[in-house]
Amino acid sequence: MPLTYKDYYEILGVPKTATAKEIKTAYRKLARKWHPDVNPTKKKEAEEKFKEIAEAYEVLNDPDKRKRYDTLGPNWQQQAQNYGSRGGYQPGGDGVHVEYADFGDDEGGFSDFFRTFFSDFSARGAGNPTSRSSRRGIRGNDAEYGIELNLRDAYSGGARQLTVQTQARCPQCNGTGTVQGKLCHECRGTGTINVTKTLDVTIPRGIRDGQRIRLAGQGGLGFGGGPSGDLYLVVHIAHDPLFERQGDDLYEDHPVSVYSLVLGGETTVPTLTGKIDMKVPASSQNGRVLRIPGKGMPKLRGEGHGDLYVKLVAELPAKPNEKERELWAQLAQLAKAR
Repeated sequence: MPLTYKDYYEILGVPKTATAKEIKTAYRKLARKWHPDVNPTKKKEAEEKFKEIAEAYEVLNDPDKRKRYDTLGPNWQQQAQNYGSRGGYQPGGDGVHVEYADFGDDEGGFSDFFRTFFSDFSARGAGNPTSRSSRRGIRGNDAEYGIELNLRDAYSGGARQLTVQTQARCPQCNGTGTVQGKLCHECRGTGTINVTKTLDVTIPRGIRDGQRIRLAGQGGLGFGGGPSGDLYLVVHIAHDPLFERQGDDLYEDHPVSVYSLVLGGETTVPTLTGKIDMKVPASSQNGRVLRIPGKGMPKLRGEGHGDLYVKLVAELPAKPNEKERELWAQLAQLAKAR
């Protein structure tokens, strides 16, 4: 029987420019649709389709196999002769020859087209993706869910409960999508239903905006006995009215009287663990920044904390009385005379 060309891109329904993510998404969708467990009334057709889909994914998901496949072109039949008439890839005529029997030739095996061009990859340990996929099922998709925290939540961390909308296996069809050969009306053939789930989450102390917390096995359901995906909580930290965060350090604009700037003194500074007293050096300029060690955010990786940087912002009298205006005028005259 002559060798038949396999258009793996067409099988997965993706363009030749498809990214690895697009290829994976297409594979998951088609594999779920054509899994034999979902098609009990046309199991033989589903098995053949499922094997074809898995074979296409085996090639296009592997950068080396995909590169070789993309170089075949219209003269693929001539190139097939260079790979051996029985599936043995012989690069450069070095005597390497891999027979079909090296991988097994059961119902879950590769097509002749695959064996001709890619058998050497399998000999290096790629195995049989179609039979492996059939045994292990399809892993569920990973999912992301945004979680809102304030700065104090990120500082203290700890346990909290989170309610999320997720998926569960359909109890009516047990996840197969069919009941007695007919489409399941409960899940409309998807095998899953939407449920509300409460999860216990541990927030790491010092977590930053945009970081993710992984909850293993809490993502999309697997199919055909495959494992569930993971759920990633994407952290969003709300703007704080007092502090600006930069890494593990905190910054605060702190108003102080002009008298304290000139003469020195003390002021009370807020921190995330309570208020503390801070000395203001005499002759401080407006905008001077003072550092308070260890009063920033907990370091996510390692011990200790960042620092708190306090910017001194001059606070002038709002409505000076007549006596105060006279004194300010005298100070102005002294300044001119210096």
